[in-house]
Amino acid sequence: MVNVMKLELKRITDTSLFKTASIYTFSHLLNKAIPFLLLPILTRYLSAEDYGIVSMFGVVVAILISFVGLNTHGAVARNYFDKSKENMKTYVTSTISILIFSISLISLIFIIGGRFIASLTSLPLIMLWVALIISIAQFVNSLTLVLWQVQRKATQYGLFNFAKSLMDVSLSIVLIVGMGFAWRGRIYAQLIASIVFLLVSIVLLRKNNWIGNKVKRDDLSDAFKFGLPLIPHIVGGILITMIDRFFITNYSGIAETGIYTVGYQVGAVINVFATSFNQAFSPWLYSKLKLDSVSIKIKIVKMTYIYFVAIIIMAIILTIAANILLPFIVGKQFQSSNIYVFWIALGYAFHGMYFMIVNYLFYIKKTNFIGLITLILAILNIVLNMIMVPIYGALGAAYATTIAYLLQFILVWILSARLYPMPWNPISLLKK
Repeated sequence: MVNVMKLELKRITDTSLFKTASIYTFSHLLNKAIPFLLLPILTRYLSAEDYGIVSMFGVVVAILISFVGLNTHGAVARNYFDKSKENMKTYVTSTISILIFSISLISLIFIIGGRFIASLTSLPLIMLWVALIISIAQFVNSLTLVLWQVQRKATQYGLFNFAKSLMDVSLSIVLIVGMGFAWRGRIYAQLIASIVFLLVSIVLLRKNNWIGNKVKRDDLSDAFKFGLPLIPHIVGGILITMIDRFFITNYSGIAETGIYTVGYQVGAVINVFATSFNQAFSPWLYSKLKLDSVSIKIKIVKMTYIYFVAIIIMAIILTIAANILLPFIVGKQFQSSNIYVFWIALGYAFHGMYFMIVNYLFYIKKTNFIGLITLILAILNIVLNMIMVPIYGALGAAYATTIAYLLQFILVWILSARLYPMPWNPISLLKK
């Protein structure tokens, strides 16, 4: 068994997929390492309450991102291999039309119910509009990045992400440390960086001739069919990831939300690896599945099992490192945040395993099933938080997150195996 795994590992490291994934992983780690390195500063210049407010703002941005553009940038990635360059230009332009429609709808909601939403999130009303601008920029940036991704231009992808993060972090230091803006400084830094790179993305899309004047009804319909069923999936994912902040704030206070967020950020490093690898893996997988080769499918499954083992080991190593180093990294108010790292890291390990399975459902365009499962688990996660947070405090929220991600992985694997059969039997794999 060990020799088989070593042989497969060597084969994997020699592939173009591994090399591309390494670039994505390195760029994402570099990208995420900069905010992580800010922890010694932010946890000393921001109070736990400030950190909690920044965390709640992040929840609002994440929710808006799921509705702005209706996730149609994912449809661009899926259709790239089936369309000519000119047809893809029309398709991308159609997604921009959907973006404009969604912005109008969300703006109307804010005009009517903005004050209620602001009170629910404990944020000033103006911050809802700031969050909307950031989410718009994120969608346009995602279009640029996904086009680089499917063209396997990992270097451009990495440089773009790194430059944006560098500006975000630099501005945060200036506004928080230099100008004393506290939590507002962190949010304003995100806003400025988002606007700048929104303009950069527009220039790049035009320069590379990805935006035109034509919109096709068929493209609009296809993008809607791909993106709309994903809203329950993405909103459900956000609820799994972020609903815990609402319960912690309600039962333990916004200061505990800030402490929990620090531990969460450290544990979520596993998600950086998982997301980075998947961004290289998904287009590679789509191109290989198109060949419909039994031998290639066996290779993919072997690679997937090795990945499962590797990501669990990474979660354990991260936990050990956090227990040793975190007391030296963060301020005194945040010293207890290390108790959350293991459960968050393990939860994201399961989420990374889910990524490797859910791509088959994206490939066959069964996104409605994904949304249904994620929404069900989001509701379960809310129930788990309602039960566990009053009993275990913020640690109960971490337990709930881990359980939700584990069940999501298992259910999607069962569904994927039925709708798109792959040679998952590990015993038969050893014989091949």
